Amino acid sequence: MAANSLDESAATGFDVGMTLFVSHTTIDCHDAYALSEWWKALLGYVDVEGDPNLPGHEECMILDPETGHRLLFIEVPDAELPAKRIHLDLRPRSGTRDEEVERLLGLGATQVADHRGKYGPGTGWVIFADPEGNQLCVLRSEAEVAAQV
Repeated sequence: MAANSLDESAATGFDVGMTLFVSHTTIDCHDAYALSEWWKALLGYVDVEGDPNLPGHEECMILDPETGHRLLFIEVPDAELPAKRIHLDLRPRSGTRDEEVERLLGLGATQVADHRGKYGPGTGWVIFADPEGNQLCVLRSEAEVAAQV
């Protein structure tokens, strides 16, 4: 018989009935407005209705109009930003990974590493850095993955 949540809570010390969800992803940066504009161009995100981002804002939130996912850019006063501890893995909504790779290069992203074909033809990903050095990976689209199977 499986342990119930009370037994699990007692055994682990955690309240397993409590759940969390990701409210938004936060990115520390030097220029919140400029970086939010760059990511809007990349992802097709928009400003939050009623809270437009403007030059000089120290915090800029953008959101995906389809899913509601939000990215928050916060200016940090330190000359040194914290170590890159989190990155985003991105999949094309339509089109292909390689088309998105070209689009990112056109937007001024820096290619850090190219792992296309790492596990055979049609596999892999490409690592980029945004204008402030935050890394992101471009994966194959869900259609590309399904076609490979």
